[in-house]
Amino acid sequence: MIKIMNIIDVEKFVDKKSFVIEIFGLGYVGFPLMVRLASAGFQVTGIDVNEERIQRLGNNKLMDSEIHLEKEYIDCRQKNNIKLKTSPSNSIIPKVGIICVPTPIPTKDISSDVFVKSAVKSFLDCSKSGDIIILESSIEVGTTEIISDIIKNKGFEVGKDFGLCFCPERIDPSNKEWRIENIPRVIYCSDDSSFGIAKLIYLHVNGGNLLKVDSPKIAEIVKSFENAFRLVNITLVNELAILCDKLDVSVKEIIDAAATKPFGFLPHYPGAGAGGHCIPKDPRFLLESAKKLGIKFDTIEQALKINEQMPKYVANAIKENLQSQGLEKNVLICGLSYKANVEDMRDSPSFKIIQELKEKGFKIFGYDPFFNSDLTEKYLIENHISTLNFTKLDNLNDETIKEISCMCIVQHHDENKLRIKEIYDKSLIPFIYDCQSKLVKNLQSNSHLEFLGN
Repeated sequence: MIKIMNIIDVEKFVDKKSFVIEIFGLGYVGFPLMVRLASAGFQVTGIDVNEERIQRLGNNKLMDSEIHLEKEYIDCRQKNNIKLKTSPSNSIIPKVGIICVPTPIPTKDISSDVFVKSAVKSFLDCSKSGDIIILESSIEVGTTEIISDIIKNKGFEVGKDFGLCFCPERIDPSNKEWRIENIPRVIYCSDDSSFGIAKLIYLHVNGGNLLKVDSPKIAEIVKSFENAFRLVNITLVNELAILCDKLDVSVKEIIDAAATKPFGFLPHYPGAGAGGHCIPKDPRFLLESAKKLGIKFDTIEQALKINEQMPKYVANAIKENLQSQGLEKNVLICGLSYKANVEDMRDSPSFKIIQELKEKGFKIFGYDPFFNSDLTEKYLIENHISTLNFTKLDNLNDETIKEISCMCIVQHHDENKLRIKEIYDKSLIPFIYDCQSKLVKNLQSNSHLEFLGN
């Protein structure tokens, strides 16, 4: 009697060379994942619809956020463990497609899963029985089940002859303690065979530290809730900072004092607003799910509204201080990325502060050591603006900043930390507004220093 194999054959995935991994989306998540798996000896194809990115990587030109992986990347390329393409290929050996494409904030014109669906369909066009899809992109609740239906419509039986997993990415750029290799992950798998194969793969990503959950909705909610937790707490501390401004006390001293409590408190610190790809977006997935069910999620809705108002608050504080000091309306926004020590400009509060100040008639300058003029169009799209509405400075030397009345520090990058301290200590700019309260007050300086939340 002939045995018909209609389940995923784990044995075919035991040898690293016996299957192909295709990673869709070579950004902040997909690129390091590609290098890590290829370095472990897997045959990895990096796929990105951005032809310029594929060409750049093909020429071994890495961005600042990628450069720490340059040696490993070039070594993998030389060993032919990494191939770069704009679309997947047919393969006679099994394939695992890992989806790391971006998910936009849903609007009436675009759904959050548009790029995920496109990548999945592209993979399925070159798939066969026994292949597996692992979703890493942050997705709205219910998306994994939609992907399951798409797979079924291709004639596959999910959990039998085709595997589907959702293992939401967890990555914190510039975090030196928690990196891709030691961050635990949550995973949903359609079947035990797919979970076994995922364990074999993620053994070389984070030591196989995977918590398996019973349903895709649980994994989807976990990812959104993690960032909703951060959003709500950042918003809470920013509202506290506003109160402390009015009471003329230091919010940082309050938080540091509260942090001495060894239980029941997790310190968060104020800033000009949460930006980046995750915090402004992922909590909206829970909000949208609630709305579809006819219920409210007031905590998230209010937190999003307050977060969006922080750049306006900062702009108003700068305006009031400059007026009271009789200074010119020339402001330098320092630190344009959404987070310190990263080049990521997505949904950055800096661009929103610039917009607010421009509307008030200010002359604006911008500086960030990570700003890449070749990516200006990308920055405009990511921050929903049509033109670069400020004068970009290439450095912070004395001549460049001589006409600046106010420096608003939104992000403290290590690369220019000493220069900013020097500008303050030498009183090179009359007024400095520190959104993160990181400068140490110097009584010998003639520069007027204000903190957000003091």
